Amino acid sequence: MLLPANTKCECGHQNAVGTVLCESCGKPLEQDLLESSEPLEMRYDGVARRSQKANPHWLDQIWNFFSSVKIAIYLIIITFLGAMLGTIFPQASVFISSTFDPSVYYAEQYGTLGKIYYMLGLHKTYSSWWFITLLVMIATSLVICSIDRVLPLYRALNKQQIRKHLAFLKRQKATYSGELQEEPAEWTKRYGEALKKKGYKVHIDETGSALLAEKNRFSRWGPYINHIGLILFLLAVLARSIPGWNVDQYVSVTDGDTVPIAGTNYYVKSEGFSIELYDNEELPDELKDSGRVKSFKTDVILYECTAHCEDDFATPELTEVKEHTILVNDPLRYNELKLHQFDFNLTPRINAVSPMIIDKATGESYGPFHLKMVDPELHYEAGPYTIELIDKYMDFSINREGEPITLSSNPNAPAFIFNIKGPGLAEAGEVFMYFPLEKDKVRFAQDTINRELANKIDIKVEGMENVDYSAATTYLNVRIDKAVKFLWIGAVISMLGLIMGTYWQHRRIWLRIDDEQLTLGAHTNKNWYGLRADVAFALKRCDIELDPKSLDNGGHKG
Repeated sequence: MLLPANTKCECGHQNAVGTVLCESCGKPLEQDLLESSEPLEMRYDGVARRSQKANPHWLDQIWNFFSSVKIAIYLIIITFLGAMLGTIFPQASVFISSTFDPSVYYAEQYGTLGKIYYMLGLHKTYSSWWFITLLVMIATSLVICSIDRVLPLYRALNKQQIRKHLAFLKRQKATYSGELQEEPAEWTKRYGEALKKKGYKVHIDETGSALLAEKNRFSRWGPYINHIGLILFLLAVLARSIPGWNVDQYVSVTDGDTVPIAGTNYYVKSEGFSIELYDNEELPDELKDSGRVKSFKTDVILYECTAHCEDDFATPELTEVKEHTILVNDPLRYNELKLHQFDFNLTPRINAVSPMIIDKATGESYGPFHLKMVDPELHYEAGPYTIELIDKYMDFSINREGEPITLSSNPNAPAFIFNIKGPGLAEAGEVFMYFPLEKDKVRFAQDTINRELANKIDIKVEGMENVDYSAATTYLNVRIDKAVKFLWIGAVISMLGLIMGTYWQHRRIWLRIDDEQLTLGAHTNKNWYGLRADVAFALKRCDIELDPKSLDNGGHKG
């Protein structure tokens, strides 16, 4: 359809290029549209949209791409399909342990399909660049679609003229024409009063011969409010990739220990774990003496670090912020942080050792010094020896590149690297790697690692009385989701917009009287039965009785 070179209407209003119906009087501006007898397309009342430019710039072409509803639907379908692929096998992020190798795990658990799943990167679908890009494109499409349509709609509704062109009225999907036998202004007033009883806002021009009645205009903004909610929802989903906004991890705390919560500024201390078993009287015969757990709980204190939080060589300064007894369904809650009781382990675990330094040349032993597995001191004295902690590994291992790593934060295979100064050693000190557990000394060849220094000194524990074992370990699930409140806000806004656009309809009725000839046109975005009933009700109050179905102008039948 060719656009006219001049979009100035006969009523004197200058319309923007691309306007189909005059923004003022509603007259069709294109000759073929003016000569047609089909009902008018009333979307945005014919006001031009930016995406309808005849000669778009490259920026306009990008705008047109994202303003297309068809493109938005394609993006949503592709995103849904991608999300479905991510559910075939569990995502890597759901695993409790951080020690597994995904490339090995998926192949071992799911065979060839699992290996392909990993190679395609589907094990981290929801954090992948392509999935996030799709979400960004959907959000962009929602924004541009809304702007491209809401501005023309605002202009159309804000510039409504009471007296509309005859072609505009006769080409509505609900129309009526007839002769009047009474004074036009009086009849128009009566008709307006009847429509007011139906909840319409009525506007009559100064001549009293033209009327505009409108009802539920606010419902037209429903889809755009829905878009705002969806945009906020998508932004909240994307915000989860911001460090610290979405934490779902596990931390183990031994009774009496204070451990940091990775990725946060918090520390948690276990004041004591307790467990309650069912009495035999509470169990059926087949389960008596089974030691079935009834409940377990952990008394914890939550601290917030206020200084030296990132300094490995200084003791962090902690401030107590909350004390709570964590039960299975009663987590500790503080701001966005939640600590859930997840599991426990009653197997004794090494908590601290009190080793001696052995001078191999003289056979003398010095010490002991108290070495904690978690949060150890940085400096120790043992006779003439000064010991400085350089590094530690709670669960020591060696990766494929031959580099030392820690597999977890649990002291399953603790290892400490010291710089030791003393008799027979270099003035600046010498580096010594120490494994508290005897099995780890053999497994990782402590003497081989320490080379010549292993011939000068040794660090060992003499007697089990110098080994401190913990009584219980509790496992807590740490959850932080700063985006969840925005997800809920977005969902509520989106639902509000959906309700506005679903349960209310924007209804408009125009009429004009020319030489005792009444011409009426009416439009709604849905529920034409209701609109025709309103028109017929008001006409009946003005002594014109007719069947509401007779108002249909060959347009919408529903």
